[in-house]
Amino acid sequence: QVQLVESGGGLVQAGGSLRLSCAASGSTFARYTMAWFRQAPGKEREFVGCVRWSFGTTYYADSVKGRFTISRDTALNTVNLQMNSLKPEDTAVYYCAAGLQFGSTTAGRYDYWGQGTQVTVSS
Repeated sequence: QVQLVESGGGLVQAGGSLRLSCAASGSTFARYTMAWFRQAPGKEREFVGCVRWSFGTTYYADSVKGRFTISRDTALNTVNLQMNSLKPEDTAVYYCAAGLQFGSTTAGRYDYWGQGTQVTVSS
């Protein structure tokens, strides 16, 4: 059974940085795409970006392109989300997800989810 556990959320001022991590276990992930989504109160879950586990290829939502970077560590089975130049509108619960279709921005395409970690950006 695949398990995903996020960590690294917290409170940061606008313009600051945070690094989220997702620890993955329970499978070999060579065929998987690992993604980050976020969900703000009263809003739908939103795609942030993803990385293809085997090649490290990444794809980002326009709203975070140039500010956020996704990477994976195949030795440690972790996926990281480095968030720079944070804005108040980045405030949300951030989720790690695993699926088989690279580049999909639809939450329903992902099979496994973490429990989420809160990111709050103050103005």
